[in-house]
Order: sequence, then structure tokens, then C-alpha cells
Amino acid sequence: MNMKKNLPARRRKNSAAAATEICLAALTWAAALLSAGVLLYLIGFILSRGLPYLKPSLFSLRYNSTNVSLLPALISTVYMTLLSLALALPLGIGAAIYLAEYARRGHRGVLLIRLAAETLAGIPSIVYGLFGMLFFVTWLGWGYSLLAGACTLAVMILPLLLRASEEALLAVPDAYREGALALGAGKLRTVWRIVLPAAVPGVLAGVILAVGRVVGETAALIYTAGTVARIPVDVFSSARTLSVHMYALSREGLHTNEAYATAVVLLAAVTGLNALAASVAGRLRRES
Repeated sequence: MNMKKNLPARRRKNSAAAATEICLAALTWAAALLSAGVLLYLIGFILSRGLPYLKPSLFSLRYNSTNVSLLPALISTVYMTLLSLALALPLGIGAAIYLAEYARRGHRGVLLIRLAAETLAGIPSIVYGLFGMLFFVTWLGWGYSLLAGACTLAVMILPLLLRASEEALLAVPDAYREGALALGAGKLRTVWRIVLPAAVPGVLAGVILAVGRVVGETAALIYTAGTVARIPVDVFSSARTLSVHMYALSREGLHTNEAYATAVVLLAAVTGLNALAASVAGRLRRES
């Protein structure tokens, strides 16, 4: 009798759970379609406004007020990205290895470092720019330079690389470590030869996010790298990246069409970098 009385209640509970699942699935699909729609609209808008104004003069080796060439800014963007990654990657991955492999899990210091990294990741970029201007540009006397901008960006992307690398290392099964140690491998060899190669795809995902933030950054670089539109001859030369170049053109109001053309090149560069990194990550995942 009790089982018969409980059947309607169970049916109502199952029906409510099924309805909730359907609603959540519908909301998820709606959010995904909305995000994809907004992305496609932005890409279409940029391409339609910028492609007609992509002309050879925009790729001149020297910038002037007539051709408003983006080539020096493109080269400066490559320099800025490589230099900032060269400064941030060793520190980020090294700190992640220490936190994930050597530090005692659950230690108060580890939790404090993670909290600090998550807090720093949410600070607006203009705050990093003001810090870079006060410390690198003024106090160290580097001036508006490629090095000051790269150091500021390295500080800005370091929490992102740290958290992404740590999560990738923690996602590696403990069986990998136990098997290597059981075969007589030391801690360093286990981390270097077993754990780190297995975590490379996740680390590379963090690098992709860091590259996207470096390439698209404007506010921090205006205060640290400057806006000089020429190819830097050394790390103490002022440099203008593509995002700063696009901002300068649109702010002047005289070369809005060329600003959209610069946006097309910036979009193509970011897409190409992401596709390359995704391809490398997929290959490494298959090999591991």
C-alpha cells in the first residue's frame, strides 16, 4: 500500500526533474546561440567595414600621416607579444609546478597565493598601466619603451598563466606520478618527463588566453609603451601595437576606415594564433 501511495509522488518528482532539465538545456542552447550570433555579427561588421580599405599603402615600411601604415604596429605587436611571454612564461609555469607538485596541498600559503592570483586577474588593465608608468617608466627610468610595456603586460598575464598551468598540472592523474616513482624516477624527472608533457595542452590553453589579452591590450600600453608609430630598434624604443594604432586612428576621426582595416588585420592575427595554438595542443594531446 505504501509503495502504491508513493508512486504518484515519484512520478511528480520525475516530471519536475525532467522539466527542469529541459529548461536548463533550452537556456544553455539559447546562451550558446546568442554568443555565437553576437560573435558572427561582430566579425561580419568588422570585415564589411574594413576589407574594402585594405590597400598596399597600409603595409608600408614607414608610417606617415598620409598612408597611416599599420606594418610598424604589426611588427611591434609581435615583439611585444614575444617579449611579454618570454618574461611571464617561465615565472608562471615555474610557480605552477611548485604549487602543484612541491607545495603541500591545502597549505595556507598556497591558498593565499591562489587568492592573490585570482584577485590580480580581475584588476582592470588601466590599473596595471598606471603601475607600469610609475614603476617601470618613471622609477626605473626606462621611459615609454617596448621593455616597459612588455614588463607591464607580463605582470598582467602572470596570474592567468599561473592559474591555467596549475589547473592543467592538477588535472594530470596521480597514477602517472605513482607509476613513475614506482619505476625509480625521481621527483624532478617525474615532473619534467611525465607530468609536464601530459599537462602541455592545458598550459597551452592558458598561453592562448594570454596572447589574446596581450594583442588586444590598449590602456596599459598607452601609459608604458607609448604611441610612436615606427619599428622599434631596441627594447628601449617606444612602440605602438595594433590595438593602440587602431585606437589612435579612431580617436583622431580622420582615418576611421583605416582603423576598421587595422581591426581586420588584428582579427586575422588573433584567429591565426589561436588556430595555430589549438592545432599544436591537439597534436600534443594525441601524442600523449
